[in-house]
Amino acid sequence: MSATPARLGPAVGVATLARANLGAIPCERMRRSVFFALVAAASISVSVTAPGCATYTQDLERAQRHYDSNQFEKALALCRVLEDDLDSLSAADNAKYAYLRGMTDYRLASVAQQGTNVADPRRAFRDNSRHWLALASAIDQKTPGGISPEQKQRLTEALDDLNKDVYGGAGDPGPAASAAASAGAPPAPPAK
Repeated sequence: MSATPARLGPAVGVATLARANLGAIPCERMRRSVFFALVAAASISVSVTAPGCATYTQDLERAQRHYDSNQFEKALALCRVLEDDLDSLSAADNAKYAYLRGMTDYRLASVAQQGTNVADPRRAFRDNSRHWLALASAIDQKTPGGISPEQKQRLTEALDDLNKDVYGGAGDPGPAASAAASAGAPPAPPAK
């Protein structure tokens, strides 16, 4: 009596399934060729789909190479494509991604043209950079090892700069405020 797929259960290999269904083929030579064809087809499908798992890591590495060669636009484009698949990366790779994305936005903020108050690309890049760098820092604190010590130093310096945008201390206050501060007087209220 030959085993049928229903009797074999869910944890059956392709070779076992192929052998179970070969009983209906009359010729031994034909059975062997069908068996090898099924095994070859399964091997090909595994070899085609297995590299798909590595592509996210490869995209991250390629984005890193673009960043390292000062091709920030290309690095950002790859990061944006990869963003939808972050759940496929390890915690260390998530920290690397967040660091890379944040530093890419940070570098682009320094080279972007100044826009109007409503649509300022520098502001958008800095806001995104702060988000991603804070996320990279949080991920690395929870699961260390994704970011090198040198990168942590750069991350801390960039976050300090970006936090000034939110918590104050950014930019030159101007000569009047500097003179008032040096004289000990409180700063003047902003003009309306």
